Amino acid sequence: MTELHDLTALEQARAIQDGETTSAELVEHYARRSDALDAVVGAFITRTDDLAMEAARRLDAAVAAGEEPVSPLAGTVVPAKDLVFVAGVRCTLGSVAYDITPFGDDHVVTRMREGGLVITGKTSTPEFGLPCYTEPAVAPSSRTPWDLSRSAGGSSGGAAAAVAAGLASAAHGSDGGGSIRIPASVTGLVGIKPTRGRISNGPLRDPVGELPHQGVLARTVADAAALLDVLAGPFRDDPFPTPPVERGTFLAAASREPGRLRIGRYATPVVAEAEVDPRVLEVWDDACRLLESLGHVVEDVPPPFGPDQVPSFEAVWSVLALLTPVLPEDEERLMPLTRWLRERGRSVTGIQLAGSVSSMRLLTRMVVNATAGYDVVVTPTLAALPSPVGGLRDDADPAGDFEAQKRFTPFTAPYNITGQPAVSVPLGWPDVDGVTLPVGVQLVGRHREEAVLLSLAAQLEQAAPWAHRRPEVWSHG
Repeated sequence: MTELHDLTALEQARAIQDGETTSAELVEHYARRSDALDAVVGAFITRTDDLAMEAARRLDAAVAAGEEPVSPLAGTVVPAKDLVFVAGVRCTLGSVAYDITPFGDDHVVTRMREGGLVITGKTSTPEFGLPCYTEPAVAPSSRTPWDLSRSAGGSSGGAAAAVAAGLASAAHGSDGGGSIRIPASVTGLVGIKPTRGRISNGPLRDPVGELPHQGVLARTVADAAALLDVLAGPFRDDPFPTPPVERGTFLAAASREPGRLRIGRYATPVVAEAEVDPRVLEVWDDACRLLESLGHVVEDVPPPFGPDQVPSFEAVWSVLALLTPVLPEDEERLMPLTRWLRERGRSVTGIQLAGSVSSMRLLTRMVVNATAGYDVVVTPTLAALPSPVGGLRDDADPAGDFEAQKRFTPFTAPYNITGQPAVSVPLGWPDVDGVTLPVGVQLVGRHREEAVLLSLAAQLEQAAPWAHRRPEVWSHG
């Protein structure tokens, strides 16, 4: 029998509007599943069931009064990552050194409320969102529902675990070096990092280097596109706004053919000298052949740059770790990797930071110009299969931990540097010791051309469907 969590987010919203269910029933359903499964997959740091029920009942009253829905996802359950502020809700930033209750919403949360989304909690993140695994001291590790011995990735690992385990309709995420696309790949989801400025980082999260992006995780391309429609749009105080698009633009893009595209492809690691797992390469190669069978022109292209260009990113990343204020007496409570990155950040001089930011901007021009003739570039999302919990983390050797992360995810960070839109789609499902594991493929587009990526991703989804694939825990709870 079909249950509420079996429906896509768009189907749930339609069922609410048609009177087949209510938003309150959806909140209750997901609360029961979270009671049963959250401790297993590590999705939430803080749950807000009571606040969610209040919001759901207001939405149900609007439906009963015959009001038009404020978005195609009105009434669905979409939690926020614990790196953003939700008024009146505890925020930890994934750290035992933080426990604050903000008075106001971040801009992305304002958009969530305006779109009628119901926020059932704050999803888990590693400390300050720094590593590509989600194993914070403040909450249980986030695990991919496909193999509970393996990590859900990071830093939006809790968000991905929630959606992949059927604890939420879709989820908000953020991405400073791959933090949406990495979890999407290891949990079998669609993850979108949009163009820089497409979703507001305001009012507090526009740090030096402009690396962080707000974005979305969902089970289907259409759900992800609809959520992007809800969250997109500048605020008047945004320093890097992207011109607004008509509401519904991205969902419409996911419903139309992309036309014949020119696609570049590469699988040479960019951020580190890493070995790419043969099973990952096979998924990427199969995806390229599928693209050709759909009528697209696929050509080999060189990687945008090599590991020699990475020090600029690392300098900025270390300074970002230092930008989060911590009381002197709390420094020792931070995770070893966080302390190591903050100490590294202290060693970066003003001229080194300015030079690194300038280098990244020049690199952006070079990369964008080098691939200007291509509608899309396709790469593996990751270099390896989902990592075991604890497999990348090394508290005794934070420098080694950082290098292991670079080898695991050498394809995502370049597009935080350039600010281009990038999507991970689950196109591979290898069997490893009797367990099916998801493998993502990354699609990168030109600036402000998310619609092209979404049309192509939807075409791939139709040709190689994945929504029917569900982990074993899906039927539990």
